[in-house]
Amino acid sequence: MTDDRNYLERTNSMTEKACGEPGTINEIADNFALYGLDRRAAVLDNLDAELSGEIDSGSESLRRHVRLMELRRKMTGIHHALRKAKR
Repeated sequence: MTDDRNYLERTNSMTEKACGEPGTINEIADNFALYGLDRRAAVLDNLDAELSGEIDSGSESLRRHVRLMELRRKMTGIHHALRKAKR
């Protein structure tokens, strides 16, 4: 069975199961800061792969892509700050 959901959708699903509601982009980024270096790099690589794919012209697809881009920007900032702090 393959999971066709993007990173944001999978993370929201897990957060909703654990907390009863989907996580915000800020909450997802905060949790990302808890990951180790290798896992953070892998998540960023996966997000890059998702973002490099084709975007459907539908409004929902565009909104999802914009949210993924916003999440990627936040995660990149966190990753760089943690790398600078040697974490």
